[in-house]
Amino acid sequence: MTPSEARVVLVTGPSGAGRTTAINALEDLGFEAIDNMPLSLIPRLLDGPRLDRPMALGLDVRNRDFSVDALLALHGQGAEADGAQLELLYLDCAINVLVRRYSETRRRHPLTPDAAPSEGIERERALLEPVRARADTLIDTTELTPHDLRAVLADRYGTGEARHLSVSVVSFSYKRGLPQGADMVLDCRFLRNPHWDPELRPFTGLDTAVVEHVTADPRYSGFEDRVLDMLDFLLPQHRAEGKAHVTIAFGCTGGRHRSVTATERVARALADRGWSVSLRHRELDRQGLGPRASRSEDPKCGETSA
Repeated sequence: MTPSEARVVLVTGPSGAGRTTAINALEDLGFEAIDNMPLSLIPRLLDGPRLDRPMALGLDVRNRDFSVDALLALHGQGAEADGAQLELLYLDCAINVLVRRYSETRRRHPLTPDAAPSEGIERERALLEPVRARADTLIDTTELTPHDLRAVLADRYGTGEARHLSVSVVSFSYKRGLPQGADMVLDCRFLRNPHWDPELRPFTGLDTAVVEHVTADPRYSGFEDRVLDMLDFLLPQHRAEGKAHVTIAFGCTGGRHRSVTATERVARALADRGWSVSLRHRELDRQGLGPRASRSEDPKCGETSA
C-alpha cells in the first residue's frame, strides 16, 4: 500500500467486546495504533503529513467528545480524506457474554457506574447500533478467545502479504447452534455416523480411524467434490466483489466426527488451491479435544479463525 492509499481503521464497539485486544493486535501487524482517540482530533491527524503506514484508532464512548453522529459523519467523509482510506471496524458481542466478562473482571460499566453492568451494556449497544449498521467490517467476539481474535485480525489486516480473501473453515454441533458469522453452512448429518460404533465413539474426526469411516461412506466423495466445485466458483466471486473474509461451517449432531473430518479435508483442499485458510473445531476446542499437532501444518492453513 502506498502512502497515498494509507489505511486508517476506526475501531469501536461495546465495552468488553475486545477493542483493546484488537488495537494491540493491529499494532503487532504493523499499524500505528492510538487507543481512546478523541474524535475531534482525527480530522487534524488526517490533515497532517501523509501517512507512511496504516493506522488503527480506538474510539470509546467514554471519551467526552464521543458522538455517534460525529463518528458516522467522519466515516462518511472517509473517501474524501486526503491521503487516507478510512474503514470502520466494529467489534460486537452477545449481551450475556459481556455481562459474564464484566462479572469476571468485577469492573463497573462506564455508562452506569452505580448500577448493574447489564443496564449499561444494553444502553451502550442501543447507542452504537447505527455505528454497527454502517461498519465496513463486523467481528462478533462472542465465541472468540483473545488468541482467536488476533488470528482473525491477522487474516483480515495482515500487511506482510497481500491477502485479498481469507477463508475460515469451522466445524460445529447443531445441538449448540450455528457459529456466529457463518457465511455458508453445510450439513453433514446425512453421512454415516461414527458415534454409533462403540470403538470409534471416543475418537474424533482428527483420528485416522474416524476419517476412514466417514470417507468410506459412498456418499462422502460426491459431497466433498460438489462442495469444492461450488467453492471454486464462489470464492473468486467474493474476492472480485472486494470481500475480505468468508466463513464456511460444517455441522453434524455432536460436532466431533463427521463435521470435523469434512472441515479438515476441505480446508486442506482449499489451502492446496492457494487460498489463505484458517481452521477451527468449535466443539473440540471447547472440550480440549483433538491434538493441535494433527492439524494442518501447511503455512497457508492456520489453526484458528473467526
